[in-house]
Amino acid sequence: MALTWTLWRGGLPIVPNARAFEHMSWWTLPIYGLCLGGMHYFRAARWRHLLKPLGDVSTRHVLATAFIGFAAVMFIPLRAGEVVRPVLLGKRGTIRGWQAAGTVAGERVIDGLVLSAVLFAALQLTTPVSPLPDHVGELQLDVAAVPVVAYSALALFACCFAAMFIFYFKRSWGVAITRAAIGWASPKLAERVAAVVDGVTSGLGFLPKLRSMAPFALETGCYWALNAGGLWLLAQGCGLDTIGLGQACVVMGCLGIGSLVPSGPGYFGTFQLSVYLALAMFVEPSNVAQQGSAFVFISYSAQLVLHLLGGLVGVVLNRTENLADDQDVA
Repeated sequence: MALTWTLWRGGLPIVPNARAFEHMSWWTLPIYGLCLGGMHYFRAARWRHLLKPLGDVSTRHVLATAFIGFAAVMFIPLRAGEVVRPVLLGKRGTIRGWQAAGTVAGERVIDGLVLSAVLFAALQLTTPVSPLPDHVGELQLDVAAVPVVAYSALALFACCFAAMFIFYFKRSWGVAITRAAIGWASPKLAERVAAVVDGVTSGLGFLPKLRSMAPFALETGCYWALNAGGLWLLAQGCGLDTIGLGQACVVMGCLGIGSLVPSGPGYFGTFQLSVYLALAMFVEPSNVAQQGSAFVFISYSAQLVLHLLGGLVGVVLNRTENLADDQDVA
């Protein structure tokens, strides 16, 4: 609510007025929808490659679990929905919940590294307005802080990626340190936490396996390419002619980094503010609150619909798989 009030007071519309759609090319919307659908599929399906070293799991079950999990992350506050995928996967098959959590954590780190690297490259290849504004709408926000945050994010995720390798290949260290740190207070608790650490670490078993990482990297590339291409197409459709593919990558990167911040349901507020900040780097201030507001509104609404429909599809897939399992048992 605080962010909503802030955006409203700053002249950045949550719901745009009719003038914002004057330059709208409506034919771009169905194509944008197809890009979102393909993006959502690749985002979900690629997870199977990270799970494969841990055990057999059907593609249908991966899709069902991922779609439900993505919807949970979108609509449950503070990113608490991240636990849904490991919990659902751990209820069936041979893969334990903590192992699945390890794959989700690895996926998040890889996504963060790829996204921040794309953002870094896009910032080098694009030319922002000069000087960068020190406000967005009527909000006193220094847009020059965006590159600083982007470079910091790249350094952070590079360190996390390196730590992930160390954590996996020296997993005995993590278990030993856990036992030593907690064992003095409660040996029983230390053993439980050490088992969790070992389980999560074993979920990173995809790291040394090229057969897992290569197709995962390919489908991750498809996922982010469709994301950036869809945003570029939508920007063109909204009349934001200064937003090319490189600038769309900046918008995507800012949005991705902004979504890492724990927020309320639907990333409401943080989504809008992240996109407005990115647009302010390339779009004239008068257009940010007009065509820019149409872009923000449509992209946000589409994300809500996408995750809601995806969650429903996941529930249906999960139910049909349960019925198939019951028939096999019978």
